[in-house]
Amino acid sequence: MTNLPSVTAVVPTRDRPELLRAALDAILSQEYAGRVDVVVVYDQSTPDLTLELDTPERGVRVITNTRTPGLAGARNTGILAATGDLVAFCDDDDEWLPGKLAAQVAALTAEPEGEFVSCGIRVSYDDRNVDRVLPRTRVPLSALLRDRHTELHPSTFLIRRGPLVDGIGLVDEEIPGSYAEDYEFLLRAARRVPLVNLTVPYVVVRWHKRSYFAQRWETISTALQWLLGRYPEFATVPHGEARVAGQIAFAQAAMGNRRDAVRWARRTLARNPREPRAYLALAVATRAVHPDRVLRTLHKRGRGI
Repeated sequence: MTNLPSVTAVVPTRDRPELLRAALDAILSQEYAGRVDVVVVYDQSTPDLTLELDTPERGVRVITNTRTPGLAGARNTGILAATGDLVAFCDDDDEWLPGKLAAQVAALTAEPEGEFVSCGIRVSYDDRNVDRVLPRTRVPLSALLRDRHTELHPSTFLIRRGPLVDGIGLVDEEIPGSYAEDYEFLLRAARRVPLVNLTVPYVVVRWHKRSYFAQRWETISTALQWLLGRYPEFATVPHGEARVAGQIAFAQAAMGNRRDAVRWARRTLARNPREPRAYLALAVATRAVHPDRVLRTLHKRGRGI
């Protein structure tokens, strides 16, 4: 073995066996000379022990979620079981592209003060692929408050285990429905040290009805209001607060709550008159357009609301 840092990839899963195997194959086939092991965490489903593997270079462990049911608890179960110097995340319906791990480890090694590295993504939706790359190599907290930056997807995260466990902390399990738990985690990490980012799409991210919250509008609205309360820093970044308020307005409109949608849209426009989500929310609230049509159009372009 080399002196390269070891890596543990945490893969939460639930009832997606074929996609899970593809995700595991992509992780285990990375051309990285260091030790790579995977912790597959089954959440509210029966574990498949046939996936387990133990060789000097690669390994797979299968465990069950022992914490809060759902994505956040499953991810935390895996983090606490990880033994690698670095901890990576990967959703069970995504795939790492060749070169991902080696490039990220090299970038993090070149930044002794760095704790967290991400990369670009290739969004796959409705037989279309769209590359999303954030054109900056450092991501401070201010940038994340202004924009969620969808490119910073959980399946791109690679983090030093020490700072993760003892500094950044586990994924928050109190967020309603685990919605935006990855965004909250990014905000918390960037509060400590700016994130390192590679401007190359190294992960295929699949968007489909089972992997996003297209029909869970009440959860989206509740979780985003929770996020605004948890991070008062949004008040210092009008464009960022308007973006989140616009998402809440759209969710309220999609639920048919016209009065609340208009109220949140007004708040959005007061912070940023150019925020498009406010106008989309008003269009949905007045039934000029169906929310699903808006989502389908955005997802075909590799974007979300």
